[in-house]
Amino acid sequence: MCCAGFLKIMMFIFNGLIFLAGGVILGVGIWVTVDKSSLLGILEGIKDAPPELAQLANVGYLLIAVGAVLAIMGFLGCCGAITESRCMLLTFFIIVLIIFIAEVAGAIVVLVFKPQVNEALQKLNEEVVNLIKKDYGSDDAFTTVMNETMHQLECCGYNNYTDFTGSPFQKNTLRYPESCCPLTGSCIESEAESQKTRGCFTALVKLLEDNAAVLGGVAIGIAALEIAAMVVSMVLYNNVGK
Repeated sequence: MCCAGFLKIMMFIFNGLIFLAGGVILGVGIWVTVDKSSLLGILEGIKDAPPELAQLANVGYLLIAVGAVLAIMGFLGCCGAITESRCMLLTFFIIVLIIFIAEVAGAIVVLVFKPQVNEALQKLNEEVVNLIKKDYGSDDAFTTVMNETMHQLECCGYNNYTDFTGSPFQKNTLRYPESCCPLTGSCIESEAESQKTRGCFTALVKLLEDNAAVLGGVAIGIAALEIAAMVVSMVLYNNVGK
């Protein structure tokens, strides 16, 4: 009886943590999906963008799906422990096992295709620079998105300030965007060159790497919780009715 009570408590703890983790992932997924002021907004306007890059747009939806499923599973696990239903516990175990296998497969796919994503972004260099030189300062929508991207990522251009040389903005003002000269108010060419503000490609890669590390750590923690939840659910399944 004491053992059964302990198992129920463990089931509540594991599934409660899975539920909370699912809520966090769901929130991150919604944020990624709703946020439109990233460099991806610029890349979507490039006609010759590699098809691999389009898959980045699905990351937010994937996180929403994973988060929602984990939250639901955490809730169902708690219900199975409360009602001591062998059917619910077995169903919970099978579904969590399927999710665990899918997560492992997804992690392998991400690791395999990560170099290809980086390579795809590298290939976009010429197209993005041409877009900046053609539309920055003349296309209000593109200029706004570009300015917001540079402000959020604390970067300048795709590679550096020279991407703006010859753009409508630079021709009309003989200056460069303020993001290229964060240390001074006036951004003439000499100031932009001396401050050497990083390009948005470098900033985006750094952002993706940092987020990948965080999400990877969360994924490992969730996987451990799922394994523990499966073990506890099977032990509780076997003890129900005894």
